[in-house]
Order: sequence, then C-alpha cells, then structure tokens
Amino acid sequence: MSEKKIAIVTGANSGLGKAFVELLLREPLDEIWAVARNEARLQEVQQLDRSRIRIFSADLTDLATLVPFENALAEEKPSVRFLVNNAGFAKFADYASLDIHESSNLIDLNAKAVVQMALRTIPHMTAGASIINIGSLSAFMPLPYMNIYAATKVFVKNYSLALREELKPVGIHVTAVCPGWIDTNLYARAEIGAEKSVNTFSGMVKPDVVARKAIADAKNNRALSIYGFLPNAVRVLAKFLPASLCMRLWMMQQKF
Repeated sequence: MSEKKIAIVTGANSGLGKAFVELLLREPLDEIWAVARNEARLQEVQQLDRSRIRIFSADLTDLATLVPFENALAEEKPSVRFLVNNAGFAKFADYASLDIHESSNLIDLNAKAVVQMALRTIPHMTAGASIINIGSLSAFMPLPYMNIYAATKVFVKNYSLALREELKPVGIHVTAVCPGWIDTNLYARAEIGAEKSVNTFSGMVKPDVVARKAIADAKNNRALSIYGFLPNAVRVLAKFLPASLCMRLWMMQQKF
C-alpha cells in the first residue's frame, strides 16, 4: 500500500491559509491537514471537502495542544508533499503599547512555530516536497510601529533561504513567500487602538493570487515568491537604499 500523500497548512481557518487549502485541493493529494486554533472556523473550512480535509485545533505556541497532530504523524507516517507555514499575526503599535506577553507571543508564533513545524515534518518529506514559509515584504526593511512583526519576517526569510541550501541534497524545496498587504482578517487583530498605528495599505491584493503564485513558485523550486509589481519594486529599492531612508519613506507613507 502506497504512503498517504498529504499537505499541511497552518493558520488554515481563514484568509491566506484557507486560500492555500482551496488550491491544494486541486493537487493529487490524499488529505490536507488544516491546523489552527479556532475549531469552529476549521470546521467551516472542512466543508470544502470533508473526505480530504482533516482538521487539528491547536495553538502552535502550546506544545500540549499539538499532541494529536504529532501522534497522527508518528502513527500514520504520511508523505508530506507540502508544508505551508502560514500561521502568524501582527500588532500595529509602538513598543510601549505592547506588553511582554504579546511581544513574546508574536515571536513564538511568527518565528519559533515555523521552525518547529519544519522540524516535525521534514522527516516525512522526500524529494520534490515543498516547504512554503509565509514571510512578508517587511522582511526587507525595518518598519517602525510594527517592529517585532517585521523582525520576525526577517527571521522567516533568512531561515528559509538557509534551510533551502541544507535540504538541496535531498531534493526538498523551500520557498519564502514575501507578499505586500493582503486582504485578510490580520488587520482586525493587528489594530489595537494605539496612538500611532499603521493606517495605509497600498496595493492590497486578494489572498488567492498570493497563494496561487506561491504554490507555482514552490513547484518551480524558487527561493522567493513575491506577487505583484509594487512589492517587487519595493524589494529591489530596499536592496539599494539605506535602512534609514527606507524607514523615513515608510513613516511618510503612514503619515507619522
């Protein structure tokens, strides 16, 4: 009997994660394992295809909640063809408006959980499998008033590029997705009513176009996946402009 071929998507209950689930249903996979905290919304996603979508309600920053997921991996030993590390969140605020717990949780989910999920699943991957780590255009420059979020995305990008090199000998692909603004519910959680808050979202796009390009780029073994002219232009400019100027332009755009 051949191994069960699966995809794993974190943060799968809405937005970009749900878009990945919808697109991966078109792939020759036996199951898609959808992981997120909100079980009710996961059950809604499962309605897309109850026979192929399997849900795991878990907090990726709480190892105890991941026991059922880890047990399923250990017992069923599936062939993981795609891992999409999408779970994450942002906070639009100055440093003083976030407490230590919120700041630490940002790092734990946006950075540590990406590594932990990769380490859990790489043993179940073979040549041609893909790890898709969701970063951000903010990985290319420091962004005041969302400083921790932007810093975690630098980690995701650099970790992905380095892991990509390490996994080349076994043929596992790693792609860092670095989009600009995406029309998701990230903003509702990110906005906390701080005196200074991100307020301009130029070039916002729908999540499905970002997910579609990410899957295509992963299949083509590309290191980076960036959708759209504006984010690509910003990435190029950030390579040549000093960080101080990038931050000044960012502050002007946000009218700070």
